[in-house]
Amino acid sequence: MNIILLERIEKLGAIGDVVTVKDGYARNFLLPAKKALRANDANKKVFEANRAKIESDNAERRTHAQADSQGVEGKQVVLIRASSNSGQLYGSVSARDIVDALAAIDVKVAKHMVVLDKPIKTIGLSNVRVNLHPEVTVHVQVNVARSPDEAELQSQGVDVMAALFETDVSGFTEKYNPNAEPGEIAVEEPEEEA
Repeated sequence: MNIILLERIEKLGAIGDVVTVKDGYARNFLLPAKKALRANDANKKVFEANRAKIESDNAERRTHAQADSQGVEGKQVVLIRASSNSGQLYGSVSARDIVDALAAIDVKVAKHMVVLDKPIKTIGLSNVRVNLHPEVTVHVQVNVARSPDEAELQSQGVDVMAALFETDVSGFTEKYNPNAEPGEIAVEEPEEEA
């Protein structure tokens, strides 16, 4: 289906471009969201008549988004999650979790603005893209940890998982007596002096 874009859409085009997309994408997303018009003669005339207003509205929204981006760019949010000993989360971090964490530090973004290229399923630091406007993108750092202390270490640049496996785990070892009865406590025999 040929459509006329009413706003810039990533990997598709800019305002006024006539592009071909799959029918379902146009009918189910672009047309109901008022991001595009069907590319027929009547709609082309309507678009050309309103082009200046559409572009000025877009410029105004972009200006507001650029002003808002100053308060969002470079923010770090901490999410405390349960995980296994290998650092795998027992769930994944969703866009809603990130939006809620940003709201806790008085940064207002909508769920559809958060772009997770891949799900966050391990503890550690991740950079997440936030599209405030189709032409204004900022990055937020998401710090996923098991405890606030671990989050603090990660924010200082310490790889917590690598540090966990580097620690010396040697310590107490129990004497083994193969002739002992089940439940019998091993008795340490004094060493003979030579």
